[in-house]
Amino acid sequence: MMEITNPLLLTVILINFFTLGSARLGACIRIVALQGALLALLPLAVHGFSLHSLVLFSGALLFKGVFIPLLLLRAIREVRIRREVEPVIGFVPTLILGVLMTAGAFLFADFLPLAVEHLDSLFVPTALATMFSGFLLLITRRKAITQVLGYLMLENGIFIFGVLLSEALPLMVEGGVLLDLLVGVFVMGIVMNQINREFSSINTESLTALKE
Repeated sequence: MMEITNPLLLTVILINFFTLGSARLGACIRIVALQGALLALLPLAVHGFSLHSLVLFSGALLFKGVFIPLLLLRAIREVRIRREVEPVIGFVPTLILGVLMTAGAFLFADFLPLAVEHLDSLFVPTALATMFSGFLLLITRRKAITQVLGYLMLENGIFIFGVLLSEALPLMVEGGVLLDLLVGVFVMGIVMNQINREFSSINTESLTALKE
């Protein structure tokens, strides 16, 4: 199992770094879509070709790898924006923070009381690193659409944890996580549309101009 999953999880970490260091929104959306598609393979790699794993694979691939990225690409076409300009923290410092947080995730995972079969795998550190990277995008970017990508990456980290527990948790719980993700993206889409309509921009700092 580790021969398959570890290279896949390393690729997920590299995608985190790319997203933190890139200003091109279209490229970021496509690479996060690739991350979602790779994570969709995890249930099959870990638990084999069972009905449960196939349902998880299909749902994750459809929502994370296809449907939600297409919605985001359509959004950037409609608001005519291509780059994340002037983030709260620069791209290089954000990338350095991402590297430090990823290293911290690996160190922290070493102190956790993990099951024997997970001691030498990258599941837990990759899940923590992806969650940290998503949170970093949420707090360091001004554009609402990049913050949506942070939300997607945060959920991708949660999904990695979920794969380890997928045999113990009911399918409805995992389906609920994907539904929450979809609802969150729709809500952010509405927010982006309203910000763009009022301010001709999707810079979330424009919200400070709102008054009762």
